[in-house]
Order: sequence, then structure tokens, then C-alpha cells
Amino acid sequence: MKQQDIDIRGMPYVPGIACGTVQHGTADDITRRILILRQQDIDTIFEAPLAFIVIEGAPFSHTMIRFMSMGVPTVIISEQQAACLNEGIEVTIDGASGRITSQIPDEIIPQSVNLPEATLPLTTTDQISVSLRASVRNQEAAERSRLAGAEAIGLVRSEFLALDNGSVPGTDFYTQAFGEICEAAAPLPVTIRLLDLAADKIPKWMPVIDSTESALGLQGVRLYGIEPMKSVYQAQLTAINRLSENYDIRILIPYLVRHEELRFWVDHIRQQLSKPLALGAMAETPASVLELANWFDLVDFVAIGCNDLMQCLFAADRDRGELRDYLDPYAPVLWRFMQQIAMNAEQYLGKIQLCGVLAQLPGVIPILLGLGYRTFSVEARLLPYLRQTVISTQVTEAQKLAQQICAAKESREVLDLLGLTDQSYQPYLAPPIT
Repeated sequence: MKQQDIDIRGMPYVPGIACGTVQHGTADDITRRILILRQQDIDTIFEAPLAFIVIEGAPFSHTMIRFMSMGVPTVIISEQQAACLNEGIEVTIDGASGRITSQIPDEIIPQSVNLPEATLPLTTTDQISVSLRASVRNQEAAERSRLAGAEAIGLVRSEFLALDNGSVPGTDFYTQAFGEICEAAAPLPVTIRLLDLAADKIPKWMPVIDSTESALGLQGVRLYGIEPMKSVYQAQLTAINRLSENYDIRILIPYLVRHEELRFWVDHIRQQLSKPLALGAMAETPASVLELANWFDLVDFVAIGCNDLMQCLFAADRDRGELRDYLDPYAPVLWRFMQQIAMNAEQYLGKIQLCGVLAQLPGVIPILLGLGYRTFSVEARLLPYLRQTVISTQVTEAQKLAQQICAAKESREVLDLLGLTDQSYQPYLAPPIT
């Protein structure tokens, strides 16, 4: 029987092209299949398939970031679109355009982005320097980042380092875990973000309290006064202090909002260190990013957490798939907001690092370059793709593009300007009214 024609336009998520057989779930060998599943199924994945098709995924959620970290082509689709993707059909998936089609090319196409060694300084076509750093959660990702030409480890997600038995990690554990990451990345500088727990990042050793179950509950430094978090925070600082004798380590303080809050934690951390280390602050709320210019009297650098920032800006829980249309990376209001941040902190842009999914989405890096941002921390496996994007970008043209995007009224205009109108990603779906 002839295979039905498939032509689906979903949301592009991880670039790359793959051809293969569709498989629902993980019951069989997945390494030679295009896997269709839901984002909560990521915990059942222990090796990478040819590609992922994720049903109703929330693109800025912590869970979906794990899909991104695997580095294979990934597209997000709706429940309705998934209905025609039957088990065993052959498809081609393009993670950069969001297209899934039954058309199979004659030649074999690489399944994912290659990881060539890249050691030369990174510049745009008009010789503007750009820093691509890596966000990692383990030793393997740190080594991959170094080989792929990362300028530094911009963010170690320390909350994902845990003992197998689920017990509370101590100084010896973090000394070993952080040390392995630093050694794998050497000689690159390594920025360790202190423990940053949130609603969907509660380890086995942390008792669940009511506030941690909320997207806007206690997180980051707001938990550091509660045991066992208090002890873990202290253990991380002690481990970093030990390792700083041999490695170039920087410390990043998560989820800060007010200047006096920042001053308290900076003072407390410096008292725990035997020598000065570069300290940075995470800015993840509208209140914090609009005050950045006032923070540099206390810290050496700032990392803007774009995922949480968008969650606050659009008033939509980043981990809920049903709200994903509201967290629109192509919304003009988002880009006017990013423009305002850059203008307010213009003299400090060299000390600002953008983190999160935003910069890794199709068409986005040129906009950010056009607004003045120059430093990004991204998933290790996407470094080659993003590096190629940077070296193909002319900043003078990107500035014109950014101005046009900021002047737009609707997301569709932005997609038109970026040449992404062929994909069916819907930035806003109005609720049905009867």
C-alpha cells in the first residue's frame, strides 16, 4: 500500500535534517528511528534517536531543554498534527524549518549538526567579535564544548549534579563533580551557577514544600535559608573555594531581583572565599533586567536568564504545554523589551551574557546581534550551528533587521522579516468562543 503523503509544518526547535522511520514511544531500539513522544517521556530516553517529534511540547521548559541538549533534529507539533504520523511510516524532518514530510531525498543527509574543532576567534562578516559559551550539566558536555570551540563554560547547571542514592550532596561530592567539569573544559574558564531549584527541578534530597510547586514560588537564593538547601549551598561554596586554586572558576548567583538582595549575597559569598573570584548575578525578571546598570557596582558580570524572563513577561508558566503559544519568541513586544534592556545597560553590554533557549531558535541570533548583545551561553551540541550563523551575519544589516522587528505590530510580521513564514508555527491561537 502506498504511503500517505505527509507535509506538516511544526515549530522548529533543534536544527538538522534526518530521514527515517517513525516510532511511537521507546519500547524498541530508538537509535535508528525518528521518535515521536511527549516531553514528559524524556526521562525514559538514555540514547539519542535520529530525531525527535515532540507533541504539545513547551519550548522554554526545563524538560524541553533536555531534548535540545541531545543535539538531534527536533520539531514540536500539535496533537492534531500527530494524528497522521502513524507508526512505521518514512519521513524527513527538518529541525530548522519545522517541516516534516514524506518526501525522502535520494542522498543521505546528515542527521544532526557536526562538531568540528573550532579554535579561531569568532567574528561576524564585518569583524564584530562574538562570544559563544556553553551551558552544561556534566563532564561530557564540558568536553564537547571545548572541542566545539566554546570560548568558556558560561553556565554549569549545578542542580543536575546529584548522588545516585538521592542523599544530600556534600563538599566532597561537589569537589569531585565540579573538578571533573573544570578538568574536561580546561583551559576554558568555568562559571558555576549555585544551586537553582525550581518547581520542576526538585532533587530527591529536597523535601517538597508548597511554594516550590509553583512556577513563581521559592527558587534560587530564596531557598538558601531552608535546610537542607542551606547546607548544600555552603558545600558548593567550599568546593569552589578548593578548586579555585587550580582552575579559573567564576560564580553565578541565581534568581536575584533587588539591589539590596544582590548586595547581601555578594557580601555573604565573598566572606566564604579565601581569594577574590569573579561573581555574577542571574537576572530573570523584568524588575531585575531594567535595573542592570545599577548592578555592576557589585558584580563582575550578569547573565540574563531568557526562559524565566519570558515566563514573567508573558505571564505564562514555561513548563505548561497548553500555554506555549503565549511564550512567543517572535512577538514584537519581546523584542522591544530586549531593545530596552540593551539601551538601559548599553555601556555594560560586554559584561552581559544571554542564557536560555531564545538565542538558539531559528533566526534569533541576528536580531540579538543587531540589538547589541555579543555574549551567549548555549547548549554544547548547538555550538557549531550557532557559530555558522554568527560568521554568516553582518551586524550592520542585523541592526536594520532588529529595528524593523521592533517596529512590527504582530508576530507574523516578524516571521515574514525572518523568512520563516513557510512553517506553520502559530504565535497566538485565540480560544474558541461559542
